[in-house]
Amino acid sequence: MLVRLLRAYLRPYSKPIALVVLLQLIQTLATLYLPTLNADIIDNGVVKGDTGYILEIGGWMLAVTVGQIVCAIGAVYYGARTAMAVGRDLRATVFDRVQSFSARELGHFGAPSLITRTTNDVQQVQMLALMSFTLMVSAPIMCVGGIAMALHQDVPLSALLLIIVPVLGAVVSLIIWRMRPLFRGMQDRIDTVNRVLREQITGIRVIRAFVRDTHERKRFARANTDLMDVSVRAGRLMSLMFPSTML
Repeated sequence: MLVRLLRAYLRPYSKPIALVVLLQLIQTLATLYLPTLNADIIDNGVVKGDTGYILEIGGWMLAVTVGQIVCAIGAVYYGARTAMAVGRDLRATVFDRVQSFSARELGHFGAPSLITRTTNDVQQVQMLALMSFTLMVSAPIMCVGGIAMALHQDVPLSALLLIIVPVLGAVVSLIIWRMRPLFRGMQDRIDTVNRVLREQITGIRVIRAFVRDTHERKRFARANTDLMDVSVRAGRLMSLMFPSTML
């Protein structure tokens, strides 16, 4: 469903997306090229004591690094602008759709759930688009380029990739499998917090008239704590993703 949604709303932004892909390609190739230059400095400069070669290749490394930084900044800039534009369009569409609902449909979904769909859910789609532009575009380029560079350096040693890559895939898949129900639970708890808060704001005079302040504080605290607990558990799993990948 998300793929169809993004395909529909990203179609008007094909030119910025193409620019992001180009910048990510250049940045990733530069990232893969820098270790080779560093190896050349050690093999042909440091070992042989050739200061001129060290300065020459070092200057080339500096130029490649500057180009990599410029491409990274450009990719994040255009990726963020495109993701925010998609979020704006999606919010407008959801708002227009909700305005056309009948009273029965509004009662079926509930105001707290519709508020969550218009705010938090759209923000999640924005973050998905942004992460796609910044990470998911460069990941396959890095994968293919990294394997090619590894084979170029040492074919027998590159056989380790036959073990490392499946292990990495299994670890990431396990983390994602554990996170999915937690994120579903977060959505339900966000709906609950929105519902409780909306009821309290709407009925604040009745709450004060019947001296129900303490009860309502405890009620909101329970909903808020439930959301925090699930968010912390999901955050701990997410925090495992990057170090596991790097390891």
